[in-house]
Amino acid sequence: MDAPTQRAAAIRFIVCLGIVSFFADMTYEGAHSIIGPFLQGLGSNAAQVGLIAGLGEMLAASLRFFSGRLADKTGAYWAITILGYALNLIVVPAMAFAGNWEIAALLVVAERTGKALRGPARDVLLSDATNVVGHGWGFGLHAAFDQAGAMVGPLLMWRAVAKSNTFGPAFLWLAIPAGLALMALLAARAAFPAQGRPPAQEASQPIPGVFWYYVAAAALLACGFVDFPLLAFHIRKMALAEPSTIPLLYAGAMGVNGATAVIFGRLFDRFGLPVLSFGILVSLLALPLGFLGGRSGAIAAVGCWATGLGAQDASLRSGIAQVVSMNKRGSAFGAFNGVYGVAWFLGSVVIGLLYDHSIPALVVFGVAAQLAAAAMFFWLRTPLAAARLKP
Repeated sequence: MDAPTQRAAAIRFIVCLGIVSFFADMTYEGAHSIIGPFLQGLGSNAAQVGLIAGLGEMLAASLRFFSGRLADKTGAYWAITILGYALNLIVVPAMAFAGNWEIAALLVVAERTGKALRGPARDVLLSDATNVVGHGWGFGLHAAFDQAGAMVGPLLMWRAVAKSNTFGPAFLWLAIPAGLALMALLAARAAFPAQGRPPAQEASQPIPGVFWYYVAAAALLACGFVDFPLLAFHIRKMALAEPSTIPLLYAGAMGVNGATAVIFGRLFDRFGLPVLSFGILVSLLALPLGFLGGRSGAIAAVGCWATGLGAQDASLRSGIAQVVSMNKRGSAFGAFNGVYGVAWFLGSVVIGLLYDHSIPALVVFGVAAQLAAAAMFFWLRTPLAAARLKP
């Protein structure tokens, strides 16, 4: 296959998985946009919201350590991905029937478990195609589809919540995009059955040492990066927005996220890790603006938060794909996300506890952790370039 034909096929595959992620994120992010006030309505406090959000993200990430190894060992990238998306179809609509915050928390954790299953296997499938078009641009393009769905989902929730003035029944609407995501994935599997198979001539290479420094920098970032449910909790508690406006804010954030992911992806392919450091400097502004800045500050905080997330979506997986061979990427993506998830959990718990005791201390903690991460990623630009795989 000549280079232009190979590139066109890779782009088509990225778009196919992008459509899957559009519907999947429409489901997940639609739910995510109202989880904070939904849990509040069921009787939870800020510390419990932080604990639930952090535990869910920890499981979504830490379980990838095992699912990534399983994917590399079995080569069943498609089967594992399909199973993860199928779980999503079951548990998200079930939140409509949660009678208390404990049951809702279990369903949040179950949904995150499905994401843990599918994440590394899907990222290996994607990285096979981004090898051809550029990792930053390829992952950024996929993230744009991802976040387009993440924008539409909260809009659907806004409409549902505005109509009923309650959060629970809105989850039933999310069964539609969850089913469409699974159907789109099965169609992509039928169209590209050979995607994700390592080249027969590729020798197994160990994961380079620089990878673990990269993981440590990402852990610092995760510790200080506030989760949206707690930010939404604060906005609702301080009456900075109407209940039905919160999903709209999240929808806008996802639109910003998708647009900036494509931009940061292009910039990453050209300039490397300093682009991620810049994105982190933007995202840390969400803390003082969101928790200390009042109504206008909260709106600006959502934009900064989304921009930083766009930089992460385009850059973090791209850095790994640059230095880890195909037949080790499932394990690498899994290990990376495992550490990232534990750090996110610990950071979310600390931030949730600090919220109940000292908001200025919360801001100082988050800003310090993200500044340290930005500095470490900037330092890693040279070691990562030296370890980059030869084409």
